[in-house]
Parts: sequence; structure tokens; C-alpha cells
Amino acid sequence: MKSKKQVTERLVHGVFLLLGLITVGCVLLITVYLILSGLPAIREIGLFDFLFGKTWKSTAEEPSFGILPFILSSVYSTAGALLLGVPIGFFTAVYLAKLAPPAVKSFVSSAVSLLAGIPSVVYGLVGMLVLVPAIRKLFDVPDGASLLAAIVVLAIMILPSIIKVSITALDAVPKDYEDASLALGATPVETYFRVSVPAAKSGIAAAVVLGVGRAIGEAMAVMMVSGNAPNMPSLFESVRFLTTAVASEMSYSSGLQRQALFSIALVLFLFIMLINATLNFFLKRSKEK
Repeated sequence: MKSKKQVTERLVHGVFLLLGLITVGCVLLITVYLILSGLPAIREIGLFDFLFGKTWKSTAEEPSFGILPFILSSVYSTAGALLLGVPIGFFTAVYLAKLAPPAVKSFVSSAVSLLAGIPSVVYGLVGMLVLVPAIRKLFDVPDGASLLAAIVVLAIMILPSIIKVSITALDAVPKDYEDASLALGATPVETYFRVSVPAAKSGIAAAVVLGVGRAIGEAMAVMMVSGNAPNMPSLFESVRFLTTAVASEMSYSSGLQRQALFSIALVLFLFIMLINATLNFFLKRSKEK
């Protein structure tokens, strides 16, 4: 009996190890493929001209492949979406996990899950038909398809990830922590924000990381509401992002243009890895303290 149990445990361990190795292998293959596909264009264009050039004219007679407008647009839109979405998502998660009545929690959680299941193209369509005209009318600008519209859409799209993961992290905090805080005279709200939230900060940080990945990796929705023009970023101007640059031109690209699009994908990939590594670094430092 014992021998059979050991064999089963070893078999399960081997299956999980194999699946883990497959995952790591897929990441390595993607990394190697992007490097091999993206480096030729960077070598031909020049790293400085590619990263800091302000003009993108990939189909011109004398093409130019500067992606600084795409990089800045992606950074600004992600930062703006986080500034809008993280506070709303965080306070919603605390309310649902600790303060909301069961009926309200069930209803809102179902709505959040429904929000997570809406396809990106639907967000883009609603934004294009409702948000873009509203921005044009409210701010009296020629065209509402702009960086601001993309920020608002992305802020809404990252809410489900932030709320659901944060709720899971807050629910995982041992109830003894809260009981001890309440026994010492703290109010429930003080307990939730000074005990439960710090205890769940790693899970909340993971929720923010997921939000960053969703915001910076989105293509279809922001393409529909941003105007998709390769301009330097301005709040009420049409812009293009790293993701939308690849999505909008890959179907008809060839030669150096196609290689440059792979270089953009490589920059985006490295950018996301840098963000994740930075957040993990600060999380580990905070745990050591």
C-alpha cells in the first residue's frame, strides 16, 4: 500500500515537473525567437535611431523607423490607466472582501466576472461609439480618438484583474490577525487597512502586475479608440502604441519593415519583463525588512 502511494506521488510530481519545464521552455523559445527576429532590424537601423527616433514612416520611399512615440504612448497610457484603475480596484476589493453584505458581494463579484469576460473588441466598440464622441464634445476637440480615450478604456479593462486577485489575497489573511487587532481596540476599518491590507500586500502587488500586463499588452481596444496615428503622445491627440504598431502593419509588411515590427515586439517583451523584475525586486526587499 505504501509503495503504491509513493509511486503515485512520484508520478504526480513528475507530471507537474514536466508541465513546469514545458512552460519555461515556451518562454525561452519565445524569447529566442524574438531576439533572432528582432536584432537584424536594430543592427541595420541603429539602436539609438530605432529607440529614440521620433518619426515612423515604414512605407515611405525613404523609410524611417523611430519608435519613441510608440514607447512613450505605451508608458503614458499604462501609467494613466493604473492611476485611474488601481485606486478604484483596490478600494472595491477591500469593500467586497471585508465590508460588503453577502448579497452585495455576490452581485458585484458576478458583475466583475462578467466584466472580465467581455472581449477586447467590445470594449473598443463601446469606446469608439460612446467615449470618443463624449470626449470630443466635452473637451471641444476635433477628434475624441486620443490618448485620453485609451487611458479610460484601459483603466476599465484592468479593473477585473485587480479586484479579483486582491479579493483572493485579502480573503487569505488569517482571521486571527484581525481578531487580535480588534481585541487591542482598533476599529474594523483601521484593522482592514492597517492589518489585513499589509498582510495581503504581495497578492495586491500581483494584482497590479497583472493590471500592468493587461494594460501594456492590449491592442484591439486601444487601436479602436486612440486613432492609431504615429504621433508624439499628447492627451487629446491620436496616438499609436507598441502593440497596435505591430497589429496594424504586420499583415502587409515585408523586408526591413517586417523585421522592425519584430524588433518592436522584442522591445515590448523586454519592457514587460523589466517591469515584472522591478516589482518583484521591491517586493522581496519589503519582505526582508
